[in-house]
Amino acid sequence: MASNQDGAAESGDDAAGESAAHADRPGEAAPIVQRLGAALRDADATVAVAESCTGGLIGAELTSVPGSSDYFDRSLVTYAYDAKRQLLGVTREALDERGAVSEPVARQMARGVRDTADTTWGVGVTGVAGPGGGTEETPVGTVYVGVAYAGPWGSESSYATVERYEFDGKRAEVRDAAARRALADLLGEIETVADRSG
Repeated sequence: MASNQDGAAESGDDAAGESAAHADRPGEAAPIVQRLGAALRDADATVAVAESCTGGLIGAELTSVPGSSDYFDRSLVTYAYDAKRQLLGVTREALDERGAVSEPVARQMARGVRDTADTTWGVGVTGVAGPGGGTEETPVGTVYVGVAYAGPWGSESSYATVERYEFDGKRAEVRDAAARRALADLLGEIETVADRSG
């Protein structure tokens, strides 16, 4: 599904059925974390992650690859409202008006971690993993994944994109699916930028 730079797009739970980030899938040369590492190295790029519902799973996946310190800067687990405000600069207005599980908060998380870590890429993930906490508008399994890119100064190519997903399953399954989807979304954006520059 194409990324949406202006707002959140809804998607099904296609990532929920995917294999784990470390499992080879038919037709793929390497697990996604290895392909991500190669793509980041090729672009001489770095990444930082702001995690809420995934609680550090994305950072754990990225650092499971030997040599990931070449491109991985940090993962901040910003679970509470105050953590999002203090560490990422998420605005009180966004949290108050839309709630933590929302498109503007995911976008601000991705931009905030990118800018505070001074990395090329920032990823922000927020969602409702369950079993409680869901509403009619934001049911259990709802996850927003934000990816922010820092283009070279003067290029006016920096941007942030957000996607909305709804995953089925128990809490652990939703969290795993969200982490996998975030890795896939990041890789997709890296490849898009590489295609534009190539």
